[in-house]
Amino acid sequence: MTTRFTKDHEWIKVEGSAGTVGITDYAQHALGDIVFVEPPEAGRVLKQGDDAAVVESVKAASEVYSPVSGTVTEGNAALADQPALVNESPEDQAWFYKLTLSAPAELDQLMDRAAYDAYVKGLE
Repeated sequence: MTTRFTKDHEWIKVEGSAGTVGITDYAQHALGDIVFVEPPEAGRVLKQGDDAAVVESVKAASEVYSPVSGTVTEGNAALADQPALVNESPEDQAWFYKLTLSAPAELDQLMDRAAYDAYVKGLE
């Protein structure tokens, strides 16, 4: 499994042609207490950089952008009932959606963990 990150603080874990997308620990800390999540519907076709989901916290509402192009296969329904999962497990249980990649080469434009950690360190 490969994990890649965006400058907008999304992560994607890829296995074969399937990807799972969420927001990073850094993003959930910046947002504060998450009170609402709206993942995309299955069947939605996304292009890299498209608004894919909405996350709202006590501080702000924010878009979650698609790190790669693909077709959504599943939204994480558990987040509707338990949006606080994003604060508790941002890079594991609180994934936002799964998709089938339509342009796997787009992964090459994303950062690996070391590059993302260095990027975040530069923001502090």
